[in-house]
Amino acid sequence: MLIPRLEAQSFQDEKDPWDLARALIERMSDEDALAQTFMLGWFDTGQGPSDLIQEWITKRNVGGVKVFGWNTSDIEKLSLTIGNFQREALRRNPHIPLFVATDQEGGFVRHVKDLTSDTPGAMAIGASGFPEDAYRSGLYIGRELAALGINMNFAPTVDLYTNHNSALIGSRAFGDDPVKAGILGAAFVRGQLAAGIIPTAKHFPGHGDTALDSHGVLPRINADFQTLWERELVPYRMLVKEGIPAVMSGHIAFPNTQAKMMPASLSPYFLTEILREKIGFQGLIITDDLSMNGATTSAGSLWIAAKAALSAGNDVIMISRTPELNAPIWVNLLDAMHKEPDFRARVRDAATKVLFIKLKHLKGERALPHIPDVSKVKQNVPDKEGAPFFQDLAARSVTIVQEKPGLFPIPREKARNILLAGQNLDFFNIGRLAYPSVPRYWYTAPVSAEFLSMARSADIIIFYLEKSEGIDVLRAIKPLGKKVIVLSVLSPAYLEAVPWVDGAIAVYSNSYESLIAGFSAILGKIKAEGRLPFTLRQ
Repeated sequence: MLIPRLEAQSFQDEKDPWDLARALIERMSDEDALAQTFMLGWFDTGQGPSDLIQEWITKRNVGGVKVFGWNTSDIEKLSLTIGNFQREALRRNPHIPLFVATDQEGGFVRHVKDLTSDTPGAMAIGASGFPEDAYRSGLYIGRELAALGINMNFAPTVDLYTNHNSALIGSRAFGDDPVKAGILGAAFVRGQLAAGIIPTAKHFPGHGDTALDSHGVLPRINADFQTLWERELVPYRMLVKEGIPAVMSGHIAFPNTQAKMMPASLSPYFLTEILREKIGFQGLIITDDLSMNGATTSAGSLWIAAKAALSAGNDVIMISRTPELNAPIWVNLLDAMHKEPDFRARVRDAATKVLFIKLKHLKGERALPHIPDVSKVKQNVPDKEGAPFFQDLAARSVTIVQEKPGLFPIPREKARNILLAGQNLDFFNIGRLAYPSVPRYWYTAPVSAEFLSMARSADIIIFYLEKSEGIDVLRAIKPLGKKVIVLSVLSPAYLEAVPWVDGAIAVYSNSYESLIAGFSAILGKIKAEGRLPFTLRQ
């Protein structure tokens, strides 16, 4: 009996998504299938996006584009560019829309800025502890992205805050509890999906137990597999059961596992054996930026890293810089498809998964319009419901980390000889709203004689701590014997080095709303009910 060939003309055909994805792939050339696995960043010339990214869309039918921070100073211009990209993609048979992705985690990783909400971030959600906060953060962030035409977000970050020296992860993590990270991550995912956004959990299998940054080097984490299974992999195990549509692979080595020094992003062991087969993930696997040294240094070149990534089980290779149309990454991958049947089958399988996720999420009544309405961007960004929610979240997450008896609150009428010491203009402005006319000083390390003189004259020093250099400044003023209150911003891990301070209040973002919440807690205007989402080591 002959099995009829699955026929399809267009992405818009009415068929089951999986059947239609396979039918479309059957009609695709190797070039078209390979192009669907590419997601590319682009540069703006000042007059608009470069011709090169336009050519990848019109001549190659590339699968997706990635919005980086350098594209986002004007959200109306960005939405216009995205709309033009989608028009070009949809003109070409079989009319497949682009993935348009970005990193809008909340907190300090917020690639799309301009008018978008500056939110308290993941660690604030961990401090509040409410899944509803994670859901609504995902929803409101997602609605802003949707208004711009962005349909995929590389969030949530479910790395655990295991290594407190990790400036890369820090307050991007929900905390150090794997089950809690899984619960809050799942709630964030549901919020994103409710907004029409495709969420992506990262950085598999976990980037939180290293102080190194895979942008510059290949970090190594010495945990064995059993430790990973019971710790870093728990959020992924939970999210896969919840139906997470996409996972980002990280450029991290785990030498005490079967992968040895192979980056997890290029490792068949981690991506195929563990993520696909052992955990059971059926969605898209997307690489972190392949231009990062954590990938290219290990592989030797970008195209070799790309081939290894696809072979290992990634379905999308993400590259921050737009390559030339006939750059080695394209020519050599296409040549490998022609010469290596197994690699050709893997690429076509990857492209099928890309099409399936697009058909499932970018088509139908609940899907976002492919082309955003630029005239409505500023009506919807920032999200009107999001603004009061994020202020409430900032207040709800404020945490008193340490306090000598009777220190808080410090109401305005009882404040005497306060000095504000910081490195943030909003901190000074909000501090003077709380305590009018108090002196302020922008500190640096090493400590200046002027600052020491001002500190000697103060009774209370309210100190802004965001970076490690603040620790040296605090140590320099310790011998003065003054009452010191630290307003910790982003990760409170730096408080581990200064357990002697009289009081410490943590907020998890340097946003205006978070700083207002911090000073409100010092004043006693709000009760600090947040709980530190990891254990301080003192």
